[in-house]
Amino acid sequence: MKGISVTALQKLKRPILFGRQAFIAGEWVDATACLHVFDPATGELLGEVAACPPEAVATAVASAKAAFVKWRNMTPVSRGSILHAWAQGIRSNAEDLSIIMTAEQGKPVAEARSEIEYAASFLDWFASEGERAYGETIPSHLAGSRLTVEVQPVGVAAAVTPWNFPCAMITRKTSAALAAGCTMIVKPAPETPFSALALARLAQEAGMPRGVFQVLTGEAAPLTQRLLQHTEVRAFSFTGSTQIGRLLLGQAADTVKKVSLELGGHAPFIVFDDSQISAAVSGCMKAKFATSGQDCLAANRIYVQRGSYDAFVSAFANATDRLTVGHGLQPGVDIGPMTRDTVARKCREQIADAASAGARIVTTRTNEELLGNFVTPTVLADVSDEMLIAREETFGPVAAILPFDTEEEVISRANSTEMGLAAYVYTSDLGRAMRLSDRLEYGMVAINTASFTGPPIPFGGWKQSGLGREGSRHGLMEYMETKYVCIGNYAA
Repeated sequence: MKGISVTALQKLKRPILFGRQAFIAGEWVDATACLHVFDPATGELLGEVAACPPEAVATAVASAKAAFVKWRNMTPVSRGSILHAWAQGIRSNAEDLSIIMTAEQGKPVAEARSEIEYAASFLDWFASEGERAYGETIPSHLAGSRLTVEVQPVGVAAAVTPWNFPCAMITRKTSAALAAGCTMIVKPAPETPFSALALARLAQEAGMPRGVFQVLTGEAAPLTQRLLQHTEVRAFSFTGSTQIGRLLLGQAADTVKKVSLELGGHAPFIVFDDSQISAAVSGCMKAKFATSGQDCLAANRIYVQRGSYDAFVSAFANATDRLTVGHGLQPGVDIGPMTRDTVARKCREQIADAASAGARIVTTRTNEELLGNFVTPTVLADVSDEMLIAREETFGPVAAILPFDTEEEVISRANSTEMGLAAYVYTSDLGRAMRLSDRLEYGMVAINTASFTGPPIPFGGWKQSGLGREGSRHGLMEYMETKYVCIGNYAA
């Protein structure tokens, strides 16, 4: 397994996409310090990128502010044509981008290919949605006056993006900001800077004007702090943990920025006796193990009604045992390494806690020794609400199954968390589906499906799972301000 990523990177069709310099003010910039990036599967050094000093933020913001004046005054069609060209460049270089992503993030390369297409789809969708930033006319309560409402771009925006979706989270935020007429500075996760730099190269090739899109690489805390302190950064978007999101929201308050946060999830996956077990198992496998479980949408608490419980546990455990674990660039791999060693440790701690408290380990490969960041896919049955795995987001390939008896009971248990991103329900009862969709305290509810994301939908959570929405027309509004205009005495 050693050397797989290094060899693959050496064979890229376009080696220029594997960049090592930050992209600031339309230029590729070195720094005196470097950030080391490692293959999470093997621990091998993949390369180094510029570790931008905090002072680089001022340069980037000045360039973004200057670019904003021209970018906002372009027609939405003209801005959209550049976004479309960027999307086409991403698709044309999809295989190289997928290899880069798997090398630094670890996910199976088939999933990386899917993410690349997903990333490009946001650029195409918002390229068109930018043409539909409509205002309104208000029937006037003032004689001889005309009242209108416009939406205008907020200005310079900044985004701090996560390591689990290193391309899609950049384009989901950036495409909305750019379509709205804003400029964008991205600070990617230190674990996955190469994907961000590859996107920047393709943006430049697509004709992106200088300063409209920039990428600052380096350590997260000092760069993010400077971005939040800068008064010319008017909008800020973050995807990551709730713990960090709370801190950043507090810092953003000092300059009263427009903030959108996509934070932690603790998704319930609810299976009723009247559901088709095979369909529920298939959906739960997708909801639990996509991105090796490192997904804020991952099914974290799998509630199964008592009458179907044993059959579901058996079928789900058997399906889990068939998953292949290995390096993401190896063929046929379903589960790659955890991108961070802290995630792997947390998974093992949750398994140990649950087992010691009476949960059953029902998969057969739990004694398999995997080194480093690998975690064997594990199914825990008879989990109780008091166990760590039922109280904390897992973010790995460990599935917790909990029995329930009644509809009222499971609604209460599913809502008993400060997280509220996504919930899944499997039932053949239409009335029950409607009741659950009404009463579950989550920003997104999926009924009888595990596939529900995409550019047209408002992605986001309730409670401490975030603020605002990404995707859809609502995502565009995260980067726009409302302006009311009163034109008085126009009537003769």
